[in-house]
Amino acid sequence: MTNTDHKTHYGLFINGKWTKASGDKFTEIKSPATGNVLAQVSNGSKKDVEQAVNAANAAFSAWSRKTAEERADVLYAFKALLERDADRLARIISSEMGKPLKEAKVEVGFAAGLLRFAAENTRRLEGDIVPGSRPGEKILLEKIPHGVVGGISAWNFPLALFTRKVAPALAAGNTIVIKPHELAPLAALEATQLAEEAGIPAGVLNVVTGDGKDVGTPLVEHPGVKLITMTGSTATGKKIMAAAANTLKEVRLELGGKAPFIVMEDADLEKAAEAAVLARFTNAGQVCTSNERTYVHSAIYDKFSVLVRKKIDSLKVGNPLDPSTDMGPKVSLLELEKVHAMVEKAISQGAKLETGGQRLKGGVYDQGFFYAPTLLTDVREDMDIVKDEVFGPVMLLTKVSDYDDALRQANDCRYGLSAYVFTNDLKRIMRISSDLHFGEVYVNREGGEAPQGFHHGYKDSGLGGEDGKYGLEAYVQTKTIYLNA
Repeated sequence: MTNTDHKTHYGLFINGKWTKASGDKFTEIKSPATGNVLAQVSNGSKKDVEQAVNAANAAFSAWSRKTAEERADVLYAFKALLERDADRLARIISSEMGKPLKEAKVEVGFAAGLLRFAAENTRRLEGDIVPGSRPGEKILLEKIPHGVVGGISAWNFPLALFTRKVAPALAAGNTIVIKPHELAPLAALEATQLAEEAGIPAGVLNVVTGDGKDVGTPLVEHPGVKLITMTGSTATGKKIMAAAANTLKEVRLELGGKAPFIVMEDADLEKAAEAAVLARFTNAGQVCTSNERTYVHSAIYDKFSVLVRKKIDSLKVGNPLDPSTDMGPKVSLLELEKVHAMVEKAISQGAKLETGGQRLKGGVYDQGFFYAPTLLTDVREDMDIVKDEVFGPVMLLTKVSDYDDALRQANDCRYGLSAYVFTNDLKRIMRISSDLHFGEVYVNREGGEAPQGFHHGYKDSGLGGEDGKYGLEAYVQTKTIYLNA
């Protein structure tokens, strides 16, 4: 069950056991680079979700009563096993969703870091004691777990997003039922085996694979689930929020992005160009924090265009399992066609195609969903591609007259997740807090959040947030006790 070099069948993980789904249906997981079948994964159903939630409910009392140190020890053990199998897990990530191997290794490291942060902070979920309103009274504000958490993760970081939800949920004393994305569930399933090996008790972690209709919706609607944490598209997030309304459960949504990348005339252009390309083409642009709109000061626009063009043309696109590959395929044909349609429309609206703009063909490219790294210049703010998330390897260059023009265009967006600013002017940097309306801003560096940070967005980019102490606090609720002798 652990060898993705051969066809393998995965069941569901419910109440500490690998079990068959209630139906006989399954999904074939294929490599987006080669088309080869990697594994067969069971399709769960509402009945399976019910069993998983029941198991999580039954396990909650004992797990929530364990000491913080006991929960931390299990998470540390899980982390150690993840690190032990890092190379194997990286190959699985590359195989199932097309991420280059060197990036997949970074993802495994980030997943381990999320487990480490959660384990380190089980004892830091602190409440308060405040003076009461009566003689001798104390008011205790205590942090307690919610109960059963429902997790739904996306395909673009199949292991990191799995641990991003499992680690804080368990650290805080909750149990969890999680649905990995149906396009790329293998890394999560393999990690679940490691969690089992680490000694996570039966029912504390449950994994039900399948699609949104048969698994995701029943999980969101289940009255026994007290908190839903989901990473995915904005459209899906809105549906989840609506579906959760009937049971009034708490909802945490990490959704889409349309990050602006601002380059001012005083920036280190070589450093900015390198970061702009990394922030756009990492994981074939399939990152919610990707550089989706590059705003360049008119004084250095032409020079910057030449720099990024050279860097884009030097990217090696190919087999993601090749250590020298810089960019792999899109995750699916549907995703590739969506990106190409957006590029074609942008060109029809007046954008200039400098390089790319087509599906790659010939040799290894004929077996997978490879799209050429693409650069569009002369992009105007009224074009559709400036408003809608591309989620693909397409860089957009827009000329701006000054910093105020850049801020105005950056903020004119329904998303508010991440942004990038390259400038050495302290006065400009000081304006970021008040004038740039995004939850996460990278100043003079490429993207990549840290486990101890706080990954969150505004507007259509979601509700709540993840990582760090603020993300961990989402997995507890407050109980107020008026204490009198």
